[in-house]
Amino acid sequence: MFDWITGLLQGGGAWAIAALMLLENVFPPIPSELIMPLAGFNAAQGGTPLWLAVLAGGAGSTAGAWLWYALGRAYGAQRLHQLVARRGRWLTMTPSELTRAQGWFARHGGAAVFFGRFLPTIRTLISVPAGLARMPMARFLVYTAAGSFIWSGGLALAGWLLQARYHDVSDWLNPASTAVVVAIVAVYLWRVIRWRPEA
Repeated sequence: MFDWITGLLQGGGAWAIAALMLLENVFPPIPSELIMPLAGFNAAQGGTPLWLAVLAGGAGSTAGAWLWYALGRAYGAQRLHQLVARRGRWLTMTPSELTRAQGWFARHGGAAVFFGRFLPTIRTLISVPAGLARMPMARFLVYTAAGSFIWSGGLALAGWLLQARYHDVSDWLNPASTAVVVAIVAVYLWRVIRWRPEA
């Protein structure tokens, strides 16, 4: 995957960065922890300028998040409650837990959207409850863009500064991001097994 992404970034420039970051938010297996440091590394080698790489990465990430937000907004909270009532085990949630979660998101939605941009898998999923809660689109985009540009910029800058040592850092980043995803899957399976319907 490393060589494939490198080839795309070198051949497609800013458009490839934006497309990969959009895809990372729609279909998470291509991690931003690999895309953006590589974009920064390529910038240091004379490829797409760093500022343009950050702009493309943040824009692509924001666009991908908006797609999930739009999906959640179109689906609606009422239909979600009906789905939870029928398929609660596989969603690992009961109707009362969903109501509490909606209350929590109503109180902390902005912070959840912003800080969620820094976490693997969560940065994809956090857009759905924002849409379900019908968070105003402008507010959602502000929090999402702020988190996305900070995250993209930090990763790209790391790749640019490290240059020749980028491979050493990628050897650490890849397992760390994989470990977070594995932990999320493990928690999900544990909740499926432990789930009990409400009396």
